[in-house]
Amino acid sequence: MVVEVAYGHEMLAVNLPSSAQVTVIRKRPMPRLTNPLAAVSRALEDAIGSPSLRQLARGRRSACILVCDITRPAPNGLFLRPIIECLLQAGVAREAITILIATGLHRPNEGAELAEVIGDPWVLAKIRVANHFARNDDDHVRLGATSRRATPVALDRRFVQADLRIATGLVEPHFMAGYSGGRKVVVPGIASAETIRRLHSAAFMEDPGARQCNLRGNPLHEEQLEIVAMVGEVYALNTVIDEQRNLCLVNFGDLNHSHHAAVQFIRASCEVPIPRRFATVVTSAAGHPLDKTYYQTVKAMVTPMDIVRPGGSLIVASACSEGLGSDDFRASQRRLIEMGPLSFLRSIAGKRLAEIDEWQTEMQLKPMRLARIALYTRGLPDHDRPLTGVTLIDSIDDAVRDSIERTGDPGVAIIPEGPYVVPFCSSSSG
Repeated sequence: MVVEVAYGHEMLAVNLPSSAQVTVIRKRPMPRLTNPLAAVSRALEDAIGSPSLRQLARGRRSACILVCDITRPAPNGLFLRPIIECLLQAGVAREAITILIATGLHRPNEGAELAEVIGDPWVLAKIRVANHFARNDDDHVRLGATSRRATPVALDRRFVQADLRIATGLVEPHFMAGYSGGRKVVVPGIASAETIRRLHSAAFMEDPGARQCNLRGNPLHEEQLEIVAMVGEVYALNTVIDEQRNLCLVNFGDLNHSHHAAVQFIRASCEVPIPRRFATVVTSAAGHPLDKTYYQTVKAMVTPMDIVRPGGSLIVASACSEGLGSDDFRASQRRLIEMGPLSFLRSIAGKRLAEIDEWQTEMQLKPMRLARIALYTRGLPDHDRPLTGVTLIDSIDDAVRDSIERTGDPGVAIIPEGPYVVPFCSSSSG
C-alpha cells in the first residue's frame, strides 16, 4: 500500500509493508465554494455580529488590514482586493489604507515572498504594505496589562490608531491556542516582543488547557480575547480551506462572533475521533509553507499525541527548506541538547518572560516524553541536524518496518496533512 503525505511543494510516497494494518486519517470532507470571489463579496455584505463592511467603512479616515505571514497558506489573493475596493468606494483614501503583515516574532516577508503572501499584483501596486517588527518598541502602543494574568500589552500603533481595524486570516487547529485566526492574528501577530514572550512563557505553555482545538479554559485564548477588547472595535475576515487549499468558508464581521462561527465550521471536519492508539504514527508538517523550518515542524509532533501509544514511534516528514529556524530557536535547541530535557524544562519553569522561541523547544518536549520521534527531511544542513534532538532517518518506509518489528503492533496511522488534522482517541481503553 502506498500513501502520499504533504512534503514541501510536492507529495511524498510512503510504501507500507503488506503486514501493516493501515489507517489513513484525513479531515472529513468539506463543501468547496464554487465561486470564491462571489462568496467573499457575500461575506463582506452579510456580516456576522456587525454591519456590512460597506457600512462600516463610511466616514472612516483610515484603515489597517492585518494579514498572516508566509507561514500560513491564507488565500489573501482572493479577498484583499474586494476589501480594498469596498474601502475605496466608501471614501477611504488609498494612501490611508495599510496592509500590515502579522509576523509576530517571525522574520519579515520581502521580495518574492511578499508577493506570494499578498497574492495579488494589483494590491501590491496600489496599497502600502508593511511588516510588523515585534522588537521595535517604538512601533507599539502600550495599553496596560490584562486583568487576570497581568500580561503587559503593547500592539503595533499602525493597527491600534487606525480608524477601521480588520484582521484577516486562516482558521485551522493550533497546537497552543486551540485554533488560529481571529484574535491570534492580533496577538501575537502584531504584539510587542514583551507581550509575546509573556504569552509564551512556561506558565502558559505547561497549562493543560493550552492545546489544539481547545478554547474553553485555554489561557492563551482568554488573554487574546481580553487584549483584543482593550483595542476596541476590531473586525475580522476568516477563511477555511481544505487539503487541496480550496476555499470552503469565508465570513466577515465582529472579530469574536465571526471567528467563533469559523471555528464551529472547521471543528466538524478537522477533529477526527479514532477508536484506538497506534504504536506507529506517520505524519507530515503539512507541506509548503508550514514545513519551511524545523521550528514549524514541531507542530506536527504535538498534534497527533492523543493517538500515539506510549513508547511508540512518531515519524514526521518535513522539507525544512529554510533549515532549523531563527538564531534564537537554534540557541534554545542547543541548550536542550546540552542540558537534557528535564534540566531544560526546570530552567524555564519560573521565567515570567520566555526567551524568544524557546517555547517551541518546550513544546517539543511533550511528544518526546511520549514516544520515539523520527524525522525525515532533505532540507536540514549537517550542522543543524544534531540540534533537532530527535532521530534523523533516511527512509520513512524503513522506519515504519522497524517500528512494527520493535513494537509487535502492525497498526499504522498515517496523517497526510499533518497538523491541520487533529485525531483524538475516542476509546477510554485506547
